[in-house]
Amino acid sequence: MNDASTGESYREVARRDDPAERPREAGPRGFLATGLMLLAACVALFLVWQTISSLLIVFAGVLFAALLDASARALAPVIPLNRVWRLTLVLLLLSGVVGFGLDWGAGKLPEQTRNLIKVMDTQLDVVQEHLLSYGVELLGPEGGRNFSQWLFSDQGRFLSHAQFVLGGASSLLTGVLVILFLGILFAFDPTSHRNSLVMLVKQSYRARTRAVMDEMGSVMRLWLVGQLIRIILMTLCVWIALYWIGLPGPFVLGLQAGLSNFIPYLGPIVAAIPIALVAMPLGASLLIWAVVIYTIIQSIEGYVIGPLIQRQAVEIPPAWTLVAILLLGALFGVMGIALAMPLVAVGRVAIIRFYVEDWLGDDPKQTFNGEQS
Repeated sequence: MNDASTGESYREVARRDDPAERPREAGPRGFLATGLMLLAACVALFLVWQTISSLLIVFAGVLFAALLDASARALAPVIPLNRVWRLTLVLLLLSGVVGFGLDWGAGKLPEQTRNLIKVMDTQLDVVQEHLLSYGVELLGPEGGRNFSQWLFSDQGRFLSHAQFVLGGASSLLTGVLVILFLGILFAFDPTSHRNSLVMLVKQSYRARTRAVMDEMGSVMRLWLVGQLIRIILMTLCVWIALYWIGLPGPFVLGLQAGLSNFIPYLGPIVAAIPIALVAMPLGASLLIWAVVIYTIIQSIEGYVIGPLIQRQAVEIPPAWTLVAILLLGALFGVMGIALAMPLVAVGRVAIIRFYVEDWLGDDPKQTFNGEQS
C-alpha cells in the first residue's frame, strides 16, 4: 500500500514537471522567452549597424592575421622553428619588403604618378571637348577641370576642406594601425581569441562551432594567398607588356591593374581606364595595342588563372559576388567593396554549416548534384 501510494506520488510529480502536462503555465513563459529573444536579436542588429565601420576594421585585422598565419604555415616545412618564431620572421620580412618598397618608390613613383595624372587630365579635357561638340557635358559646363576654383572659392571653404583632408588622413592612418595591431595580436594567439567566442555557445555545440571557425580561417587563408598571387602575376604581366610597347609609367599602370583584382569583375574594368587615357595621346595604334594586350592578359587571368587559384577557397556564383560588391559598396563605401569577397566567403561557410546542415538538416552537395542531374 505504501509502495503504491509512493509510486502514485512520483507519477504526479512527473506529470507536474512535464511541459506537455502544464500548457497553461508554459505558454506565457514560452511567449516571453520568444519575445526576449527577438528583442535581443533586434538590439544586436542595431548595435552591429551602428558599429559597422569598426566591425569592418576588426574583420580586416582578422584577414591580416590570416595572411600572417598562412605565411608562417608556408615556412614550416622550410624552417624548423616553432610558430611564434616563424611569425616573428614573417613580420621582419614583411617590414623589410615594405621599407625597401617605400625607399625605392619614394624617388620614382611620385614623379611617375604626377606625370600620368597630368596626361590623364589632359586626355579628359580632350574627351570633354569631343562630347561637348555633340551636346554632352560629361564634367560640367566649364569642363570641371579647375578643381581648385571649384573647391576653394573662399577661404572658409578652403579651411573646411583642409580639415576634411586632415581628418580623413588621420582616420585612415588610425584604421591602418588598428588593423596591423589586431592582425598581429590575433595571429600570435589565435586559440584564446577563438575560444573566447566559442564559450558563448552551448557546451554541446562548442566542438561544432570550433570546427566551423577553423574552416572559416582556412577559407580566408586560401583566398588571401590566391589574391596575392593574382595581384603579383597581373602586376608583372601588365608592367612587362606596357613597357614592351613603350607606354610611359608602365610600373604604376601595372601596379594599379594588379591591385584592381582585389575587387572582382568591377576592378579590372576600372583599371583599364588609366591605361587607355595614357595611351590616347601616343596614337591610335598604340592605344589599340595597349587595350588589346590588357584585355588579353585580364581575360587569361580572369577565366583561367584566377579560377584555378581560387577554386579551393571560394565557390560562389559570379552573379552573387557582383551583387554582394554592389550592396556592400552602397551600404559601407570603399571598405564594403574591398571586403565584400572575403565577407561573402566566410558568410557562405557559416550559412551552409549552421543553417543548411544543422538547422535544415540538408546536405548541400546532394541537393546540388540532384539539381544538376
